[in-house]
Amino acid sequence: MDHLTDPRHQIAAAAHPRPHDVLGRQADARGERITAFHPEAIGARFAPDGPELAPLDADGVFAWTGVAGAIGAPYAIEWTLRDGSRVTAIDPWAFSPETDAEERCAFHEGRHTSAWRLLGAHVRERDGVRGVRFTVWAPHAQRVSVVGTFNDWQARRHPLTRHDGGIWELFVPGATPGDRYAYELLDAAGQLRRKSDPFARSTVPRPGTASVVVEERPYPWGDSQRVTARSDWQREAISFYEVHLGSWLRHPDGRFYGYREIGERLAHYVTELGFTHVELLPITEHPLDASWGYQSTGWFAPTSRFGAPDDFRAMIDTLHRHGIGVVLDWVPGHFPRDDHGLAYFDGTALYEPEDKRRAEMVEWGTLAFDLGRPEVQSFLISSAMYWLREFRIDGLRVDAVASMLYLDYAREDWLPNVHGGRENLEAVAFLQQLNITTHGECPHSFTIAEESTSWPGVTQPVHLGGLGFSMKWNMGWMHDTLSYMKLDPYYRQHHHDYLTFSLTYAFSENFALPLSHDEVVHLKGSLLGRMPGDEWQRFANLRLLFCWQFTVPGKKLVFMGGEFGNPEEWDEDSEPAWWRLDQPYHDGVRRLVSDLNACYRGHGPLHEQDFDEQGFHWLDCDDAAHSVLVFRRCDRAGGEMVVALNFTPVPRHERRIGLPFGGGWRERLNSDSSHYGGSGQGNLGRIEAEARPAMGQAYSAALTLPPLAAVILVPEDRT
Repeated sequence: MDHLTDPRHQIAAAAHPRPHDVLGRQADARGERITAFHPEAIGARFAPDGPELAPLDADGVFAWTGVAGAIGAPYAIEWTLRDGSRVTAIDPWAFSPETDAEERCAFHEGRHTSAWRLLGAHVRERDGVRGVRFTVWAPHAQRVSVVGTFNDWQARRHPLTRHDGGIWELFVPGATPGDRYAYELLDAAGQLRRKSDPFARSTVPRPGTASVVVEERPYPWGDSQRVTARSDWQREAISFYEVHLGSWLRHPDGRFYGYREIGERLAHYVTELGFTHVELLPITEHPLDASWGYQSTGWFAPTSRFGAPDDFRAMIDTLHRHGIGVVLDWVPGHFPRDDHGLAYFDGTALYEPEDKRRAEMVEWGTLAFDLGRPEVQSFLISSAMYWLREFRIDGLRVDAVASMLYLDYAREDWLPNVHGGRENLEAVAFLQQLNITTHGECPHSFTIAEESTSWPGVTQPVHLGGLGFSMKWNMGWMHDTLSYMKLDPYYRQHHHDYLTFSLTYAFSENFALPLSHDEVVHLKGSLLGRMPGDEWQRFANLRLLFCWQFTVPGKKLVFMGGEFGNPEEWDEDSEPAWWRLDQPYHDGVRRLVSDLNACYRGHGPLHEQDFDEQGFHWLDCDDAAHSVLVFRRCDRAGGEMVVALNFTPVPRHERRIGLPFGGGWRERLNSDSSHYGGSGQGNLGRIEAEARPAMGQAYSAALTLPPLAAVILVPEDRT
């Protein structure tokens, strides 16, 4: 037997794929044989004061043969090293592999929904010995070792054993929580690769790339249940305050606040504003701040920028105790090419498709996931479930769904599906399974698709052929609305359909209406900066924009800073200009957004039938000449509200509008109120409806529509 095939020499050369077949206890004709290995050893004996192990003809490999059971389990070995020093350690080969074959099978078949419990680093106690079990999937690697602070980053010390299917495993006695580690792979081409753990639950701060061992222990949650578990979100008011944690608030010297500090401050601020949920830009670990978290390398690790995983739990707990739900942006569409990440993990296209026409995400310089591969499905769906289960996240907003659904998305050279079409059939199946799993295992959670095309049935149930999402961002509403609002009011009469068109399809999906971070970056300017006119008109237009958003059907989303008219485009390196809240116009916008949330949450007609066409009726959508819109919102119990909006700076006096009921109507909100920085024009708080038909209604009233403003009316005797 030559050195290339001798298992002992393969062990010494760190080239054996199953060290457990050679090392540890093996049956022997004379009883049993214990073989051990240390790459720097010149001598070995069982500790304390046990028999010596004889050196074999392979460097660092030693063996003892004797009566079965003479050496207890587990056993420690005192090693004499080349420099003359002695170290004593419990032998990792005294512990056989322990991962469950059925679990491994479920992972390989795409059925595993909690694969973080199978793979990754897990603190364990075996036979009274504490250590860490390391498990990783790398089917084409020739050898995998775990390296870290527990073995001086020496790859030959702790090679893992390979199972069928390519999962590698080793229990390392003495490894502890807080240890840093990585995997060193001898890949399919014979090249060495140093990789972070795809299932790591914590990492070192950037620019470091090491994974960190985290101990699994119960967290003392103070919230009894998720916020969504306490509500019927389809019928409830849902308004999201979108936040990038790294730039929402910073210390005066520019340092980040930690999760716990952010949690307290964010909870109080969001409560004051009246938003029901916080939506976080991805906090999955990522190497580049400028990616905002959308190019992740840590699918099970909250970024260490703001603290440890339990600190993140504390932030969620604080928000939940204030009645605020938490939604996490989650990105299953692509991943970065960083050497320590998923790219060509074992030297082959493993997490990404092999064909570059499907793997390359040209727009972002990233790689797409191979959504047809069962193990990738287990990986991604387990990631989604991890945040929902382990951190009690209320919902996931799935980023860039269109890039997943279309094979030709931002590609000139693309590979069609088996039918010759542009639809990514594997992505469709994956997204359907994602929604079946999340809704089935966490029934009170919801998923939101950022899907920018007219793909049919995004929020239709899977059993009816849809993708199964709970909600979809209405990108058409956003684009048309902002295109309209930036127009000089004189020209708005020629583009009236920019506002009315979205209502023709408003109930084809369960829509959320986003004014998100995407609209205030890449030289687009701030929301305030896109409003036309002088200072007064710009702020009036911004208030009117929010009134339009909060009164038409659909759940609401506002990106941080927009709620007070932050004038600068968003910069991930600095916080919004909070000092501007001392200025009346900016504070007026904040007051309006707070009151809009209160109005939206407090009145059923504005939210109970957001997804039902019975909840919305035009009263006047044809007055393009005056840029006026009037509509009714209705709840299921017969409650009514009427909204009138004037998109010109010209007040409309004695404007007659139809009303469904006679008697007094209260001006529930007027965005031109001086309280918000407006001119104070209006109807003295109320109007009287008379039995005079108008706009298809039996009653009507003449009122003043203030300039660039909205008026929300509720019947006095029904409130």
